[in-house]
Amino acid sequence: MPNRLAQETSPYLLQHQDNPVDWFPWGPEALAKAREEDKPILVSIGYSACHWCHVMEHESFEDPAIAERMNELFVNVKVDREERPDLDAIYMSAVQAMTGHGGWPLNAFLTPEGVPFYAGTYFPPQDRQGMPGFPKILDAVAAAYRDRRGEVDENAEQMRAYLDQATRATPQPGELSPTLAERALRGMHRSFDGENGGFGGAPKFPQPANLEFLLRHWKRTGDDRAAAMVHLTLDAMANGGIYDQVGGGFHRYAVDAIWLVPHFEKMLYDNAQLARVYLDAARAFDEPEYRRVATETLEYVAREMTGPEGGFYATQDADSEGEEGKFYVWTPAELAAVLGEEDAAVVGAYYGATPRGNFEGATILNVPRPAEEVAAELGVSPEALLATTAAARPKLYEAREERVHPGRDDKVITSWNGLMLRAFAEGSRVLERPDFREIAERNAAFLLETLRRDGRLLRTYKDGQAKLDGYLEDYAFLIDGLISLYQATFERRWIDEALALTETMVAEFADENGAGFYDTGAHHEALVARPRDLQDGATPAGTSVAADVLLRLGAMTGNEEYTRRGERVLAMLAEPMAEQPVGFGRVLSALEFALGTPKEVALAGERGDPAFEVLADAVWTRYEPNVVLGYADQVDPSLAERLPFLAERPPRDGQATAYVCERYACLPPVTDPEGLLAQLASGTGVSWQEL
Repeated sequence: MPNRLAQETSPYLLQHQDNPVDWFPWGPEALAKAREEDKPILVSIGYSACHWCHVMEHESFEDPAIAERMNELFVNVKVDREERPDLDAIYMSAVQAMTGHGGWPLNAFLTPEGVPFYAGTYFPPQDRQGMPGFPKILDAVAAAYRDRRGEVDENAEQMRAYLDQATRATPQPGELSPTLAERALRGMHRSFDGENGGFGGAPKFPQPANLEFLLRHWKRTGDDRAAAMVHLTLDAMANGGIYDQVGGGFHRYAVDAIWLVPHFEKMLYDNAQLARVYLDAARAFDEPEYRRVATETLEYVAREMTGPEGGFYATQDADSEGEEGKFYVWTPAELAAVLGEEDAAVVGAYYGATPRGNFEGATILNVPRPAEEVAAELGVSPEALLATTAAARPKLYEAREERVHPGRDDKVITSWNGLMLRAFAEGSRVLERPDFREIAERNAAFLLETLRRDGRLLRTYKDGQAKLDGYLEDYAFLIDGLISLYQATFERRWIDEALALTETMVAEFADENGAGFYDTGAHHEALVARPRDLQDGATPAGTSVAADVLLRLGAMTGNEEYTRRGERVLAMLAEPMAEQPVGFGRVLSALEFALGTPKEVALAGERGDPAFEVLADAVWTRYEPNVVLGYADQVDPSLAERLPFLAERPPRDGQATAYVCERYACLPPVTDPEGLLAQLASGTGVSWQEL
């Protein structure tokens, strides 16, 4: 008989609805039961694409004897970390403090008040390789709670104090200067894998926020070290098994240092951030291959990760038919069955397919050698080789579609959708894809209409139900996407919505007694601590993106309070971002905006008129991360009251016109794209040090 999780919408929670464990979702009912029965709470946190979460479910939560023990001794709570990042952050901090490491599944034992007193990650069903079995853990924790209550309460109070201090403490503010960015660059260079790209060794994560910082730093300073790190990493990932060579899009990370063998889950947030980095690098370096990867990644999301209402789905699993990666790998015989022997030999040579394989007897398609080398070996031209592989990909994709697909978590998460909204908005202009604009606009409308209630955002949506309070990252990431959507479309609605959400974000999340923001809002339920994440991870910290959007909106609106708030965050994180730059990529990008000179570009004319659109496209053809772009609407000049850089910007002689200014210094208006590009390239000559 299904347990209480059958009433939930989270695919991860629904995966556990038939467990013999008497699971509760997090909420007042579970906490009240723990208080009434004086039982400790076991909170188990994971997510639907988590391989080891599935393993522990099968080994322990589906085991009737273990489940009986859990039900007798504890109030058991299942949490989807993607729905509740606040709980995940609090209890992950606890497990890291107690054990020195973290990960998922996360299993924490709490007092009835929700205070952790013991925690760990994966536990095997029996003692194994030095790890105690889960039943032994259950018995020991329950015995301690029953027989050594004073000791448990003391540990819990110490952990409460630790969590409170950890979430309230903020670094001492430092001075903002180019020296910070230089120190950060040197630190990233030390962590960089100069042979394979990326940072550190195995397992290796893409870390797109760091690549974004390197691109922006190269743009501002011309430092070739930053450009070289971006080039090597983007090339290696695009050629590696971490990139889906058949269907597009990136897997979560590589288990090795060479980007070959991925953990096969696909996350919306990775693909959103990586699509943008490839878009930026395509413009920065005039690199067609980067355009191809960005295009294929966005097409993958449009095709497989977009719901009928316009929301983007969260994840795709690593496993199908109980095997990790089975959906994605190929044997030479399978290639030949789809392509024929002759083309399969060419495609297999290019993608490294061999009878032995590179993953459990099959091949993860990748590009281990340059096309010129493979072509010479096969006795064909590089052009013929690439034409054959390009023609093969749709055939392989169609054949792969007949396989059993990995599971998909089809809930919509506001913050992750904000990341992908920005990618589609910018992709619509950079790639000249009107269909991407339609996807972006539909997504923005869906989020604003469905995931907002009484002026405040909600976190998640599935099966017609939007729920849970929005977090700082939901506001910041959506604002970020709406700013880009306005600059791609010049539809006033999007910037108005961005500004309205910014006011709510500041009111709900700002720390008025210090600097920066909390992750939970003023109206959020009271927890054992109020989390505040300052470090960027797989997704940027909400604080990082909040600082970034405040600085950009400050430049657009002239609102000095926005700018001051953004700069206070940067000052607070000055020393951490310089000393530990790999963990602060997005806030370092915001620093680059603050150090650079924002270029204000106001376009006047008739939207949709070819002469106007040519000017708009010219702005998007260049990599100009410090440009703020707007439409000087002659019919509705009231927007200029909100965005003063649009004021008094008429078309010249009835022609579409561009005005380029930098901090109150303006260049002559131009009506041709060549003139606009020249002005963007030269600037006004005003540097931040002179202001």
